[in-house]
Amino acid sequence: MLLDGRIRAHTLFFYHAFIILSAGFVKIRKCYKLGVFSMKVAIVTGGGGGIGRATALALADLGYALVLAGRTPGRLEEVAEQIKRAAGRAICVPTDVTQPQEVDRLVRQAREEFSRIDAVINTAGMAPMIPTPDILPTQWREILEVNLSAAFYMTRAVWPVFRNQHLESQSDLHEHGRSGAELGPDSGGVIVHISSESARDPFPGLGAYGVAKVALNMLTKVTAQEGDPLGIRVVGIAPAAVETPMFRALMTEEQVPTREILAPQDVAEAVVGAVTGAMRYASGETIFIHRRI
Repeated sequence: MLLDGRIRAHTLFFYHAFIILSAGFVKIRKCYKLGVFSMKVAIVTGGGGGIGRATALALADLGYALVLAGRTPGRLEEVAEQIKRAAGRAICVPTDVTQPQEVDRLVRQAREEFSRIDAVINTAGMAPMIPTPDILPTQWREILEVNLSAAFYMTRAVWPVFRNQHLESQSDLHEHGRSGAELGPDSGGVIVHISSESARDPFPGLGAYGVAKVALNMLTKVTAQEGDPLGIRVVGIAPAAVETPMFRALMTEEQVPTREILAPQDVAEAVVGAVTGAMRYASGETIFIHRRI
């Protein structure tokens, strides 16, 4: 009888302990869903160099987990290792962002790894200098695919994720007796497109690039309007010349000295402002930045 009593006592103890722990886990899970503990997650396309690399490092410094996408795995890995050495989190997903199925896979992998996505930064681009009448149809299509369609594919792929995150946040607030009005302007997520000064002042030979960026600015505006009820913000950052390999493929140091143009970090700071700072309420706008000499 004594042994039976001890067994029953131990059984009751472990049962109650299980109930308490289960309740604790439920509370922790809800805190994660409400954003109390959750780590912010950002996808950066073109994350292996230039503006994408600078943006990834800047967001990592703010505690974001990074999903780095691009066509050059080695460069993505270098950026990821730099983030990890600073105690950050990053994964690499080699992706051709002009291929919708690869973009869909990128978003799936980001969700599988981190369970959520808070920001998408579209920095991938190309800008061959070809006089407009000399552009081949294949070149025209490629320039528009990389600079415009890729951003659309990313927007299309991440939209359901952002919409569901917004609805889940609404539901959790209502469950706790709080108003949905407490949700921030990016309860779903934020998309930042890297546009260009070429959208309003095209340099000779960059006509197709400028055309793509004008259309990207309109994509920013229309998706911001469509995303507003879903807690989705969309902002464009349009820099003038930036010290990147893409720019140096067009202009030498002798033609345009480094001191006269933006650094990738300057653009990254603007992106961070669009995601978390003073420009977070500028949804739908394309913000032009440049250096005055």
